[in-house]
Amino acid sequence: MSTQPPSAGASAPSSSNCATEDVDALRRDRILSSKLYFDVPLSKAPIIYSTSYDISFLGIENLHPFDSSKWGRICRFLIQNGILENSRIVEPLEATKDDLLVVHSESYLDSLKSSLNVSIITEVPPVAVFPNCLVQKKVLYPFRKQVGGTILAAKLAKERGCAINVGGGFHHCCADRGGGFCAYADISLCIHYAFIRLNISRVMIIDLDAHQGNGHEKDFSNDERVYILDMYNPYIYPLDYEARRYIDQRVEVPSGTATEEYLTMLDEALQVAENAFDPELVIYNAGTDVLDGDPLGRLRISPHGVTIRDEKVFKFARDKNVPLVMLTSGGYMKSSARVIADSIINLSNKSLITMGGI
Repeated sequence: MSTQPPSAGASAPSSSNCATEDVDALRRDRILSSKLYFDVPLSKAPIIYSTSYDISFLGIENLHPFDSSKWGRICRFLIQNGILENSRIVEPLEATKDDLLVVHSESYLDSLKSSLNVSIITEVPPVAVFPNCLVQKKVLYPFRKQVGGTILAAKLAKERGCAINVGGGFHHCCADRGGGFCAYADISLCIHYAFIRLNISRVMIIDLDAHQGNGHEKDFSNDERVYILDMYNPYIYPLDYEARRYIDQRVEVPSGTATEEYLTMLDEALQVAENAFDPELVIYNAGTDVLDGDPLGRLRISPHGVTIRDEKVFKFARDKNVPLVMLTSGGYMKSSARVIADSIINLSNKSLITMGGI
């Protein structure tokens, strides 16, 4: 071993590099010690849901246009159709504070101990007047269960080819800020868990919610391992021009765009994405706020158009032999649940998802 001092050209590791290494090591330890990944029996369908997803809070949940009972209604429609049994639904675990710290800052999680802050994030002002212990139980606990579902979905997709979390898709939340009814960054968390636990190094986000996914865009702004295709209406919330700079493939869909034009734009976008990036995992944010009549999305896509849209994305992943995670994300009409269920039924009929267990 040399005992000579470093040459003038050599430099000791900087304090910033050491700090980054410490953060990465702590994140890795948290991921490896998490219980959110668990073995799912083959008898279960690749459908993740918990009755805890559905938010019921003295009726004030109705003050937000989001249908906070849609997740349960999707599953009921699937069960009524006969392609799913309640006993074969996978129930996720709740994401703990340590799980959330994989992406979120301690200060951000502490800010959620303020009911006022939660009311701003969920866009339901009356939440501010309730004790935070009640807000945690009635609002944030359902979100944390959905986060657990999104994270688990990547593992299940790797094993089965695809998996659907009947919830999640909180794409407006980033590491240190929530908004737009999104309190936790489940997409970013899912990807970081996949990097470590699934040994995946390339992830494609296909975000087809009508709103820009500014949360995950900020979280992966300088990460070449993540390719973001975001197809959104540029004239509605969140109008985050900074985050738009971080989109790898930006497809702006103006208000009033109808089904045929939308699907043509999607075909072209998927062709570009196929040639631009070779993912090992696809995260599909399948918001239904693109539906004709949705008060926030302002697009004019038919229910059948949503079915075809989802089919195209699943075929894209299948043709590349890449596992896919689907999240239901936004959708502000009561009809959304039925539309999502019909789309999943179509995916099953087309053998793009296998619902049958053993």
